[in-house]
Amino acid sequence: MFLILSALIVAFIVSISTIKVLLPLAPQIGLVDLPNERKKHDGAIPLIGGISIYTGVLIASTLFIEQSQIVNLYFISSALLVFIGTMDDIYDLNVAPRMIFQGIVATLMVFGAGIYIQDLGNLFTTGNTNIGNYGMLFTMFACVAAINAFNMIDGIDGLAGSMSIVSIASIAILTLLNDNSADILLPLILVVAIIPYLFYNVSTRNPRGKKIFMGDAGSMFMGLTVVWLLALSTQNTPHGQAAFRPVIALWVIAVPLMDMFAIMLRRIRKGVSPFQADNGHLHHICIRLGLTSRQALQVITGLAVLCSLIGILGEVLLVDDWLMLVGFLLLFIVYSYALQHAWKFVRMFK
Repeated sequence: MFLILSALIVAFIVSISTIKVLLPLAPQIGLVDLPNERKKHDGAIPLIGGISIYTGVLIASTLFIEQSQIVNLYFISSALLVFIGTMDDIYDLNVAPRMIFQGIVATLMVFGAGIYIQDLGNLFTTGNTNIGNYGMLFTMFACVAAINAFNMIDGIDGLAGSMSIVSIASIAILTLLNDNSADILLPLILVVAIIPYLFYNVSTRNPRGKKIFMGDAGSMFMGLTVVWLLALSTQNTPHGQAAFRPVIALWVIAVPLMDMFAIMLRRIRKGVSPFQADNGHLHHICIRLGLTSRQALQVITGLAVLCSLIGILGEVLLVDDWLMLVGFLLLFIVYSYALQHAWKFVRMFK
């Protein structure tokens, strides 16, 4: 317990100290977010949240988590994403370099750390579905998808951070329920390292009114972290036993995943690039319905918590894999339909 508490204190102190150091430096190097037709905030906001979270997690993990190839590759992969994300925050890169770096990171995860999803669980009531080496390609796709899901959902104050905390905390709870307390330190460190960022991003009482954003560096780092933890937690590997079933992972990451795929389908149907930014995400719809940014954050976070609770209860009650999958697919269909026809709901409520 003392070890865990010490690690969490270090993660918090390093994270908030990094913010204080970078706040005056960010404007000098152009690491700020400027308002435009899609971004309605006031003034230049430092994009340093992701760097502060990564630094806090890195230092605390180096001091308190036993080093291994998997841990080292996780931080190397994360550093690559934080780097390209920071470059994107400064220079507004196009899609190509970001996708290249995401592909490199996915390759490191699968072929370097040897982490990939091959057992999909008993989805068809005929025994566990094992896709063997195809799991490498599947995991690389899942890795890139998760990175972009968290990147795309980062649209209002506190949303990406809240989604990250919900997913990572859910993984920690599921791990504990499996009596595997040795693997919860990294998730706990991650959750605590995010708290200072949320304080500066969302709180109206942050020091001297300073405000920061997570930036692409942070949202991509969060996406990689969640998919890395999910892959480790749902598969039996030489590094440890699965903590919960693969289908539960869909519920743990439900809101970012559904929002990404629904919005990309809508863009493709309109004949535009699936990576072209627009104002059709769930948080945009909530605001058009008349909610404030804070109210939209509360509603979407509540939805994420509800989905995670369904996943946790499904694991505890041993609900059949196929039933959990069908439930998720039905939820996605409803979600996608609502997003595709959001203008009807906006007009109805107005």
